[in-house]
Amino acid sequence: MSNPTTPDRRSTFFADPVMNSMTRAMLGRVYTGAADTGETLTTIDRITDGELPSWAREWEATADRVAAIGDDCVRRGHRVSGRNALLRAATYYASCALVADGCEEPDVVLKRTFAAYRRCWEQYLGLLDNPPEPLDIPYEGTTMPGWFFAAPGAGQKPTLIMLNGADGAASYLYPGYGSEASARGYNVVVFDGPGQQRMLFERGVPFRPDWEHVVTPVVDATLRRPGVDPERLALYAVSQGGYWAPRALAFEHRFAAAVIDDGVVDVSVAWQAMLSSELRDLLARGERDAFEAAIGRLPANARRTFVWRAKPYGCPTVFDTFHEVERYRLTPELAARISTPVLIADPDQEGYFAGQPQRLYDMVRCEKVLVRFTEAEGAAGHCEPMARSLAAQRFFDFLDDHVGLTGA
Repeated sequence: MSNPTTPDRRSTFFADPVMNSMTRAMLGRVYTGAADTGETLTTIDRITDGELPSWAREWEATADRVAAIGDDCVRRGHRVSGRNALLRAATYYASCALVADGCEEPDVVLKRTFAAYRRCWEQYLGLLDNPPEPLDIPYEGTTMPGWFFAAPGAGQKPTLIMLNGADGAASYLYPGYGSEASARGYNVVVFDGPGQQRMLFERGVPFRPDWEHVVTPVVDATLRRPGVDPERLALYAVSQGGYWAPRALAFEHRFAAAVIDDGVVDVSVAWQAMLSSELRDLLARGERDAFEAAIGRLPANARRTFVWRAKPYGCPTVFDTFHEVERYRLTPELAARISTPVLIADPDQEGYFAGQPQRLYDMVRCEKVLVRFTEAEGAAGHCEPMARSLAAQRFFDFLDDHVGLTGA
């Protein structure tokens, strides 16, 4: 994907656009308790701009320190303090796994930091007042790992199924909009699909473009849970999930409403934006060897970005990945099949999929609303990373209206 643009000089922490985007996202998680402002700022102060090994090293150091605090609190019987620290540590470890391919020993860094992430994340879940139930969602001869967060109280409840993006951790969804849903009385389902987190890192299962074959098994498994109202299913999808969700909704019609944050029509456009004119020409002419050689001559960080972004697609070369992502497109014919009411988020400075939320809105024929998020509101950037409270209000007001929770 293309590098995200910088929305505002006042929120520029790094010249490197990827690091800057990740920092803004981390500060946005302070709202949910998944990060701390001081821990974030002191960590980025130690990071060398543009050097991914420095990013991984310093965030791991912070995560180790915060995880030790959490472990000590738990040992001394301070459950709430312990779980809060373990959640922050999980978030920090997850940010290391994101850039492992930019390190000298990528497999070692990924294995170590992802294991630490899982340990802290799962321990945090176990310390919640109402811990979720682990899910093994049947999927094409295997299973997808997930969690079911039951809403308190008796009776059937509305349920929010959450779709992550290309590289997001489950802890980016819950807490966050997942805990916002719980506070409003929803059951919540979070899972790792093909190419995401445990499915990729531990099982080697890559992305696929046809996510109706992913979402429908999740819906089936969700409806088997007690306390789930089949008439009040809702869907939330973030980042590249903004392509997968509309694709799935063209086939899966059991949702009462969906939030697409942000709308995506063609994933390949973002990939093409990364290429120089020379690389575009080589790709268009089908010159695989020359294309791969040109990729190899790029600066180290640019090469690492290609490798990092390509890995979940499961292709043997970057050249093959560029052709694979051309399959990740929503056609007008598919969009016309969507019958679920949808809210599509459209922020200023959408650095990955600029203009695509509007394109998706124009293609969809069902009940729909396009919600703008502006720089003046502090809500600019891919998936409005630093406006979580404003986004939650707008998203859940829409969902609540469609599942009968108005007044929650």
